[in-house]
Amino acid sequence: EKRYNVIEPEPIDPERYTRIQNMILRLAPYEKTPESKEEYEALIDELLDRVVTTTPGGGFISRLFGQEKIYLTREELDRVRYHLKKDLVEIGPLTPLTRDPYIEDIHCTGVGPLHLVHKIFGMMETNIVFNTVEELKEYLANLTERIGRPASEQRPIVDASLPDGSRLNVIYSTDVSLKGPSFTIRKFQEEPISITQLIAWGTLSAEVAAYLWLAVENGMSIFISGETASGKTTLLNAILVFIPYDWKVYTAEDTPEVKPPHPTWQRLVTRESGPEESRVSMYDLLRAALRSRPNYIIVGEIRGAEAAVAFQAMQTGHPVMATFHASSITKMIQRLTGSPINIPVTFIDNLNIGVFQQAMYYKGSFVRRTISVEEIEGYRKELGGVVTRAVFRWDPIDDKHIFRGLYNSYILEKKIAPLMGFDDPRKVYDELFFRAKILKKMVEHNILRYNDVLRVIVRFQRYGREGLPFAV
Repeated sequence: EKRYNVIEPEPIDPERYTRIQNMILRLAPYEKTPESKEEYEALIDELLDRVVTTTPGGGFISRLFGQEKIYLTREELDRVRYHLKKDLVEIGPLTPLTRDPYIEDIHCTGVGPLHLVHKIFGMMETNIVFNTVEELKEYLANLTERIGRPASEQRPIVDASLPDGSRLNVIYSTDVSLKGPSFTIRKFQEEPISITQLIAWGTLSAEVAAYLWLAVENGMSIFISGETASGKTTLLNAILVFIPYDWKVYTAEDTPEVKPPHPTWQRLVTRESGPEESRVSMYDLLRAALRSRPNYIIVGEIRGAEAAVAFQAMQTGHPVMATFHASSITKMIQRLTGSPINIPVTFIDNLNIGVFQQAMYYKGSFVRRTISVEEIEGYRKELGGVVTRAVFRWDPIDDKHIFRGLYNSYILEKKIAPLMGFDDPRKVYDELFFRAKILKKMVEHNILRYNDVLRVIVRFQRYGREGLPFAV
């Protein structure tokens, strides 16, 4: 069975380590408050030099002058320095896992070993173990206190962001989590995955990406939907480069994950702690969005009553992009029109496009695929429901995306073509295939980094074909 073993410097004996840590914590309040991780690490180095000596007999000499110092060998000092920074600056025993770019999720289901999801090897047990409920509770109480979302018996469920942007969900109370406190960390990538990287991985085709490019550039409202860990937020971040660079983008989230590259970006997050009157819900953020005149509203996740405000924004001419939990267009409409969201079925066509993601094991590998792209035409009373049409479907036999909407796309012909000034709506398909060629060329030229992709897209928006760094 596969196992993930963390290899790190052995700690020194607990008694001396605790003494050193306590001495540093006693001195720290008298120092200038560090404003960055680098300053925090530098402060620890400085304080460590004050409380530790590597000179044999130095501890005795320092006591003669009224200064207590603990003797360590140079090798012990390096080990202490590593563990102090891991415990005081980083997130303790989980720090090595957060540094591995191949780890997607970290799972603790209670007392016992942690598990993780590896991009290559899938779910694996680790050698990091919480042995008692008390140890786990103390760790989570300290961690959530440091990031400003303290977990307690009175507040047993906490959603928060770690300093590196990763998403943390904690279930603290043993009345709720019966095997002991539990938590999940969804790793965050500093630089979002680009649309061309997703094409190279086969998540979606260049034609699907070109369709989304036209849709986003022309202000269509889009929900990216799927089950947990299906790549919804990854795809959302990837297509944000298609929003015209000079547009104002407004993001509303519970935990900050969406990263538009636009200079005019108004970033807001909910505030769930504090007195009732000071809390800010997703509903409040979306109501505020209607008064701030954004060109695009991005919602981290639509779950409840805030959906009504999102649809109100669409009705008033503010396009919305969001992630949503539903595995098909039918289930999406059922969730939107059912309790607790309760969008009137006649309003559903304010949403233009549903993109559906799925994570799966395919031919022995763990992959994510855009399994369908669905257009919403609207409610037809005579047909007794909402009319939708699939423009793209993933074919699992050949691992290809089939363009079923060729010369049959409602959104392309009725919505986008008029906005682009085409006298013949079918010319929009030529534009789609041209942009698909651009994306394929970018993959061929290994233009896969997010910021490199952004530069090509922005130059194309400004200068057209002449702005491209290659011939198409």
